[in-house]
Amino acid sequence: QPSRTLSHGSVRTIMSELWVERHRPRSVGGIKGQRAVVNRLRAYAASRTFPHLMFAGPPGTGKTTAALALARDVFGNEYRDNMLEMNASDERKLESIRTKVKQFARTSPLGVDFKVIFLDEADALTADAQGALRRIMEQYAETCRFILSCNYSSKIIEPIQSRCAVFRFRPLADDQVRMQIQAVSKIEEIELDEDACEAIVHVSLGDLRRAITALQVSASLDSHVTRALIYETTATAPPEELHGYLLACKEDGFHPARRRLRTILDQFGLAGTDLVNQLHRALYDAEFLSETQKLDITEMMAQIDFRLVEGGGEALQLDSMTASICANLSA
Repeated sequence: QPSRTLSHGSVRTIMSELWVERHRPRSVGGIKGQRAVVNRLRAYAASRTFPHLMFAGPPGTGKTTAALALARDVFGNEYRDNMLEMNASDERKLESIRTKVKQFARTSPLGVDFKVIFLDEADALTADAQGALRRIMEQYAETCRFILSCNYSSKIIEPIQSRCAVFRFRPLADDQVRMQIQAVSKIEEIELDEDACEAIVHVSLGDLRRAITALQVSASLDSHVTRALIYETTATAPPEELHGYLLACKEDGFHPARRRLRTILDQFGLAGTDLVNQLHRALYDAEFLSETQKLDITEMMAQIDFRLVEGGGEALQLDSMTASICANLSA
């Protein structure tokens, strides 16, 4: 079937609104996955009240969606009147907490029992800011509820954690991501190949935001979304390319393997650390390697990743990795 490359006007239409926002659930009941979390939040929505909450988990798993949906369920469509939304990574200093948060917390709620302060990425707050926040949570508990979202709950001080009901969000299961992607592509009238859908699931790693964004970016280039297009637009090397590199290390020697590596880097626009992480993931499906070889290669990749993060030269470190893998597999 011929590919239908889109005109500038069509691209503008597809990219005019982020699909992540357009398809964001408006109510707690519409949130996909996270069944245990959703059941507890539904009970809060039904009683129209809740304690201080902390949402912890990796990006793209529904923390911000859950906070906004809960506020909407409790306050109705005018929820913004009684809600302060702040990204704590932008305003992480003590001064922001003292002025903005405290000012909002001390004013009376409009026609409801309490106001909501939603602090996104709260684990970016400095220790001093968290200390001030703890005091404000105590002082204004009658008229104000806090919802904190963070990637790592361990970065939030213990006194704040003990004042909150903690909800843990997990990466979405593959079937949930697949279902959601298929639903979005149907609504947006995008022709999505089955193997392209599997590629999105593979690339997203349980992050639904990343999955929907990958679909939108690909759909802006062509309304027929293929597997190759997904890997191209997400700067991800397909597993068979990475297996080809490992096979070259095993059977062809250093120079052919090095050429293969350069081709992958250039074709998919990968940084050194991206390549090492993707190779690490593809390693375990490589049936032509023994368990011991996989363990040795994992150890090598960990060392190269550390050196790259510490500022080692990319070309030399990747050549070093290739040389180590070749030596190990030919032994």
